[in-house]
Order: sequence, then C-alpha cells, then structure tokens
Amino acid sequence: MTLHRWVIRLLALILPCVGALASMPAEAAGTYRTSGDCDGFPKISLRSPPGLCVGLVAARLGFARGVAVIGNDIYIADMGSWEKGRGRLLRIPDGGHAAPQVLLTKLDRPNALVPTGDGRLLLGLAGRVVSVDPKAEQPAATLRDVVTGLPSDGRHPLSALALAPDGALFVNVGSATDHCERDDDSAPDPAKPCPETESTPPRGSVLRLAPDALPADAHKLVPFARGLRNSMALWVLPNGTPLALVNARDAIDQADPSLSDEALPHDFYAVLREGADYGWPYCYDEQRPSPEYPHFDCGKTQTPTLLLPPHAAPLGMLVYRGSTLPGLDGRLLMAYHGYRDTGHRIVMLTIDDKGMPQGKPQPLVWGWDSAKGVRPQGAPLGLAEMADGSVLITEDHNGTLLRLARLQPAASP
Repeated sequence: MTLHRWVIRLLALILPCVGALASMPAEAAGTYRTSGDCDGFPKISLRSPPGLCVGLVAARLGFARGVAVIGNDIYIADMGSWEKGRGRLLRIPDGGHAAPQVLLTKLDRPNALVPTGDGRLLLGLAGRVVSVDPKAEQPAATLRDVVTGLPSDGRHPLSALALAPDGALFVNVGSATDHCERDDDSAPDPAKPCPETESTPPRGSVLRLAPDALPADAHKLVPFARGLRNSMALWVLPNGTPLALVNARDAIDQADPSLSDEALPHDFYAVLREGADYGWPYCYDEQRPSPEYPHFDCGKTQTPTLLLPPHAAPLGMLVYRGSTLPGLDGRLLMAYHGYRDTGHRIVMLTIDDKGMPQGKPQPLVWGWDSAKGVRPQGAPLGLAEMADGSVLITEDHNGTLLRLARLQPAASP
C-alpha cells in the first residue's frame, strides 16, 4: 500500500472525529471579526461585487449543513458529526434576528432541507428522507417517512434533495467508494462491473420519485441518471429540468503518476438527462477512461455540461429568483466547499431556461482564506433565498450562518 493510500485510509478513520470537533462551538474553528453593518447584521471581511456585503447571522450552530426558509423562519440541519444519531434540526425565527431553537435531536446525519408547499420540511437523513411539520408543538410527533431503503454506509451516505414544481422528488445516492477501490485499497478488477453500481439502488446515481409514488422504497426504483459519484447539490428549474453539481474522484495520480492530482479530475455541472450514464467510476471529465479502466468505452457515456475546477467540492446550489441583489437575477449560484485553492468561495453562472451555461462562472463571494483574528477559512455549503432577496449561506466547519445582502448606503451625518 502506498503512503498516499495509507494517508487516505487514516483520514477515513479519523473523519468521524473531525466531524465531532466540527460540532463544537464555532470558536473552536475560528471566529469572524465584524466591522460595520451589512443590512442589519454585523459585516464580516469577505469580498463580493460592488453593492453587496456578507453579514454574520449566527454562530455556534454545530455542523451546519442544509438551510431552508419558511416565512420569516430559518431552518438549519445540524449534522452534529459523522457519528450516527448526533444531528439536530434548528430554527432561527424573526429572519435570523432571534436566538436559535432546537426542534429535533438525535437525528442520523441530517444534511439536505427542502420546504414543501404545505409548510412542511423534507429532511435528508442517512438511509432515508423524512418530512416534518416544524410549526407543530411537538415536531417529532409529525415525522413521516418519504423515502426509505437508501444506503447509509460508505464514503458518501448523505442525501441531497430537490423538489420539482410537479411535486417529484430528486434524491442523490452517493458512491460507497472513491473510484470503486477494494477494501484493501487495491484497484478494482477492470474486467468486471463495479459492484456498487449494480446494487439497488445503484450507488453514484440520482433517483426521481413521482409525487403519487411517495412514500417510496428506494430498493424498488430505477435511477433517473447514473455514473455520478456524488451529486451533493441538486436543483430543478421551473420547467422541470433537474440540475446537479457532482464531486469527482480523488487520488488519480496514484493509479497513473502521469496524471496530476491538482489538475484532475474536474468536478462538474450537469443538466441531468433521464437514463444517461455520466461514467463514474469508469470515466472522468469529458469521456476520458479512468486509469483503473483503461479500455472502457467512454464514448457511450454522457459528457458533463460544464467542467468545474478540480477539487472545488461544490456542495450547494441555488437559482436566484429575486431582484434585490444587483447582477444576480436568474443566475445559478454554486458553493465551493473545498479546502484547496479552488474551493472556499461562491460563484455565479449565467444559464438559459434549459440550464445551459452562457459563459463561465464568475466570483460572487471570495477572499475566504484563513486570516488569524479576522476570519476562518471558508466552508460554504447550504444556500437559501429569503423573501427579501438576500441569500443565506451555511458553513459546517465554522458552525455559522451568513447572509449575502445589498450594502446599504451610510446614513448622512
């Protein structure tokens, strides 16, 4: 076993501990120094286009992942850690100006949050999706299964969700491995199909559940699209077109030293096509065979819609529909969570009504490198739009909720 693979295995063992540390107060990971006002919240030192600013709404929110808005209430999925049963559902009333409230505890790795038209929340847990009435006197008593039978093990057990206008639900099923490596980290057999792609449901896929089929057992579903290692951000356009941000593999240089881990492979944006196979683990980027499967015919796989920076780790997506923030109308916002130079920022992309890119991603929030006494390194993840047009941003590693808003002119003396 190479030193690199040994380090990867060691990281896999300590990740639950890292998650536990991340659930500690935000001060444990670093704090933001505030200066001035950003539309009613303390302004923090991050770069954004002219006329915009970022404010600190709340800290010490644990391992904050998904975020959703219903009325004037903000809801946050605190995953707690990578250990089972330590998650919470939080509510921050009054548009973020009130103290956080704990609605549910002992949840198993909650990640995605999606509001429904009847005032409930869809909550993605490890192994299942549930709905809850957050306004109920006892929210725990209102929990209902929406999807069962999802995998809860492996490298990517978290559920990402998107609700279509017709009520259909899209659910991510992340891969169990990085590139279908075996338990001892050795390469897979190139003559055999990757076993996890043959499971039910297939790992590395996105499911579509019709509204009249809910609740549903994932074991009985045919994937909408497959070959997607880990689609941790999903969205559906008004015309029903599903979009995905996909996290690509790691350690490609260990299989082929001529390939650069820094430059390859690219994460990507996809306008999902029903029945399409995007190639994982056999192919990467634009129909290039993975070094573990050098003779695989990648010409039959679907090409990504747009390649994103390698290891950017896009974990959040939002199509902005407001008019408050200048220059954002109709733009696709993407939260890059990665710790490498390509990550820790938010970018925006112009798309047409079919989701096709019109140009390249442009910076929206950046300058998020760690600066002692000023800010921690950014860890943007969940995105949600408020009724006033501002955009909420969660950070899991820093345990914070931030808000992108219009910079109000200073009052005249």
